[in-house]
Amino acid sequence: MGYDNLRLEKGMYRQEGKNFTQVLESLDPSENYRGTALEGTDAFQRQLKRFGIRVKGAGSSPVEKFFRTMDSAVLFPEYIARTVRQGLEENDILPAITASTTVIDSMDYRSIYSLPADEDKALRNVEEGTAIPATQIKTKEHLVRLNKRGRMLIASYEAIRFQKLDLFSVMLRQIGAYIQKMQVADAVDVLRSGDGNENPAVVYQVGTEPISGTAGKLEYDQLVEFWGQFDPYTMNTILCSTATMTKLLMIPELQNPLTGLNFQGTGKVGTPLGAQLHRTSAVGEDVLIGLDNRYALELIRAGDVLVEYDKLIDRQLERAAITAISGFGKISAEASAVLQI
Repeated sequence: MGYDNLRLEKGMYRQEGKNFTQVLESLDPSENYRGTALEGTDAFQRQLKRFGIRVKGAGSSPVEKFFRTMDSAVLFPEYIARTVRQGLEENDILPAITASTTVIDSMDYRSIYSLPADEDKALRNVEEGTAIPATQIKTKEHLVRLNKRGRMLIASYEAIRFQKLDLFSVMLRQIGAYIQKMQVADAVDVLRSGDGNENPAVVYQVGTEPISGTAGKLEYDQLVEFWGQFDPYTMNTILCSTATMTKLLMIPELQNPLTGLNFQGTGKVGTPLGAQLHRTSAVGEDVLIGLDNRYALELIRAGDVLVEYDKLIDRQLERAAITAISGFGKISAEASAVLQI
């Protein structure tokens, strides 16, 4: 069966264990198009071509083109989900601060952890006949809290039917960016306060042992001392606000030519300590969150971006929720810490 003969229906969104595109792919495999003009497209993109719907560019179609037939209307929720997902992925710092991503199909999740004592961390020779040092992995006592983040899309069909999809996509990407911002705030909260399993980050204060200096003032010495608290982990990532990043960039040791060239060319700032700086409004002023992104945080997602497909297909917008459910668990409590300037 070719892509132009498929019968599309709302039930494709309800198949357990598969999203809409995966259902389409099972009916119209992309591997059948190798060596053709449609090679490199997925099943959803081929359906857009079938109905002549262009979602981007100067010649993009109007919104109403999705609703000219019942089959093409079924594509509209997936278009919204994909576009919102693009907004989620633009400037997303979560991949840079999470060590692992777990996708689940329920609202309950209990993670695992390992909390070795100082004696367990020591490197010893294993003599013949002696016991091998053990690392114990346990299930956390409390479930990881999952949060539903999203926006309600409210618009009458008459108001947007003639709007071009290229412009409408900008609005949808903004929704994705908003959800992404809230997810980063959730991650920062878990890094600082823990995931409910008595594992908050250690808070260090400038001017209080073991961090030298004067409270309210940040110098290179304090950064080095903060970095030193992570042994045996490595502080390879720093989260801070715009105001705090400004203070960091004014430290003489960070004003070397290579740092400046890298920042001007890529927008990314590296420190002499090897840590990558990420700016986010989720961190308060005069606060640095340092972490080893290989061991600190686990991202848990309950499915993909969710849209109320029934409303979008039958009522042609009006009012539909767009949501994403996610949570964060701490893998190692010692792999993150907070510096209060």
